[in-house]
Amino acid sequence: MKFQIEDVTVYFPYDYIYPEQYSYMIELKRALDAKGHCLLEMPTGTGKTIALLSLITSYSLSKPQTPIKLIYCTRTVHEMEKTLAELKLLHNYQIKHLGPQARILAIGLSSRKNLCVNPTVLAAENRDSVDAGCRKLTASWVRAMAAENPNVPTCQFFENYERAASAAVVPPGVYTLQDLRVFGKEKGWCPYFLARHMVQFANVVVYSYQYLLDPKVAGIISKEMQKESVVVFDEAHNIDNVCIEALSVSVRRQTLEGATRNLNRISQEIDRFKATDASRLRAEYNRLVEGLALRGNLPITDNWLSNPALPDDILKEAVPGNIRRAEHFLHVLRRLVQYLRGRLDTENVEKENPVSFVASINSHAGIDQKTLKFCYDRLHSLMLTLEITDTDEFLHIQTICDFATLVGTYGRGFSIIIEPFDERMPHIPDPILQLSCHDASLAIKPVFDRFQSVVITSGTLSPIDLYPRLLNFHPVVSRSFTMSLTRDCICPMVLTRGSDQLPVSTKFDMRSDPGVVRNYGKLLLEMVSVVPDGIVCFFVSYSYMDGIINTWNDSGILKEIMQHKLVFIETQDVVETTLALDNYRRACDCGRGAVFFSVARGKVAEGIDFDRHYGRLVIMFGVPFQYTLSKILLARLEYLRDTFQIKEGDFLTFDALRQAAQCVGRVIRSKADYGMMIFADKRYSRHDKRSKLPSWILSHLRDVNLNLSTDMALHIAKEFLRKMAQPYEKIGGSGRKTLLSEEDLEKDGRWRHG
Repeated sequence: MKFQIEDVTVYFPYDYIYPEQYSYMIELKRALDAKGHCLLEMPTGTGKTIALLSLITSYSLSKPQTPIKLIYCTRTVHEMEKTLAELKLLHNYQIKHLGPQARILAIGLSSRKNLCVNPTVLAAENRDSVDAGCRKLTASWVRAMAAENPNVPTCQFFENYERAASAAVVPPGVYTLQDLRVFGKEKGWCPYFLARHMVQFANVVVYSYQYLLDPKVAGIISKEMQKESVVVFDEAHNIDNVCIEALSVSVRRQTLEGATRNLNRISQEIDRFKATDASRLRAEYNRLVEGLALRGNLPITDNWLSNPALPDDILKEAVPGNIRRAEHFLHVLRRLVQYLRGRLDTENVEKENPVSFVASINSHAGIDQKTLKFCYDRLHSLMLTLEITDTDEFLHIQTICDFATLVGTYGRGFSIIIEPFDERMPHIPDPILQLSCHDASLAIKPVFDRFQSVVITSGTLSPIDLYPRLLNFHPVVSRSFTMSLTRDCICPMVLTRGSDQLPVSTKFDMRSDPGVVRNYGKLLLEMVSVVPDGIVCFFVSYSYMDGIINTWNDSGILKEIMQHKLVFIETQDVVETTLALDNYRRACDCGRGAVFFSVARGKVAEGIDFDRHYGRLVIMFGVPFQYTLSKILLARLEYLRDTFQIKEGDFLTFDALRQAAQCVGRVIRSKADYGMMIFADKRYSRHDKRSKLPSWILSHLRDVNLNLSTDMALHIAKEFLRKMAQPYEKIGGSGRKTLLSEEDLEKDGRWRHG
């Protein structure tokens, strides 16, 4: 269908549109017109992605003189592929209506591991090894050697891509990662470098958050992006944590041992170069004296990770004299590693701000702040001079230089926390030194400043007024949409007590109470006997889940549950969990029914959908608060209180409830779907906790369902399932339109402007 929103003709590839998609597009257009940023909360399963894509591409088509580029950021490769598949459908629809003028180039960009087609490089097991394997075949000095000696291995795909030079372009179209690999194999070109090259010309780019938020990667990939871009962060409820991780570094004993090995190896390389090719080191020294930290434009293959500090904070001055000589720089790094080793030998938890930490490094190791700032660039320059290709071996010394540069650059918004052991296992000494960033607005500020519109959207952004404070920006539009339903297909309940009327909760003083554990078990047992197909249970932590399952096993509850449904458990091992999920789905498909035990904040809670019969009921056992004694969390809470006036309790509750909403939101993935949500903890009945759930869940949470015991919940579940078994009208009768056609929209448009 196509329809008008003010001066824009929107092309939408389906015959009907949900009212909330239409309102979403109107709000989004307001933000684009105002060239400002916006926050939009849209319930899961209401076609958020296609609404975004169709409005922004149509907006761009309607203003051909000032085309805007769309940069769409997703969290996982799976989400990226889904987005590109939707875009393909939309693109074909637009071409059908508009012909060739609607052609666009849309490209997905991921790491070499997902795009490389060279079988020898792909044989490596992890991402860093694949990157290093690629560098061993494509670095400029390797290729120069190969030109003189044909026995030196190079990458055929990259050589062909280089030979094609400006002819190496991708024709218009929408390319998923698979399409890029196929296209690359067909032409014999390297898909990774081809995609990196085409990103600057593409109308739509889909890639991971890190490519914009992590300065080390953004400095290489995203610096060419034009200002007239719209950036979309999808599923962005955890965006503050992504920003914080991008600027945090942790150093353990293993890191320091690895760094020492790296320094010995670099020292040998320097000696070797002195003996064979001393002019190389001299040339580097002269270049540094002239003030250039790095040689102008490096070949794309030599470009390594960029500086870990944000672009505006990188010093535009000459490298300090005391680290221009390679040997001197090594001495500085050895002293720094020695100093950090001394700091790790501590009995107590220590917390320090960067300013006093830098002063301490200066007095004990004689390294000043300016030298620290340049560590990363100086290391990068040295590794290029020494022609080191196996960069995966040098991750430890990179981490140390990352740490040094960030400590030297930032005085506020960070803490250095040294813990002699993990508090959960106090008898095992495992010291860790963490440079922890507390201010999420630091990493995202360059994105807000640089691009004309940034859209932050997700199914759980409640309370929506907290995000502008956490990320320190002013949205021009901030809206939360509810779901328009022909039938009430969501049934949230708050269960506060068991059938014996004892309160249930995972509060610290109650969680190991046998009464609570028994009531949780009874609740699940009652539910497995009436709810068909799949049930998903979320616990607050792995340790709590293990404890409760053991108790259920000993008391025989688990055995009784197994008579009704099979039980599968998420573990911390990705492969095991994937296998368990596969078998869970098979059990649901064949009608045996299954229960999946999972953990809030785990892999499953974030990205796996339990739609249709895979999830008819979600039980959230407890409120998933963060581990509140964590030193890093306490330091961040203190910073939020002092800087943004956000109270500790407010932040912790907000954080726990966005995780809970994320968990229960996994059941509804479309409007034809139905599911129940049970919040099993007495604390959910309190208004200050409950009110922080997204409005689309709250609008279905009736007062009657607020203070239930197990037997009442069972009765409501039976009623709900009976009601859902009745046939229903998709378009919506009885005056509740939940699917709008083109005529409805025309009427609405006339009514708006009439």
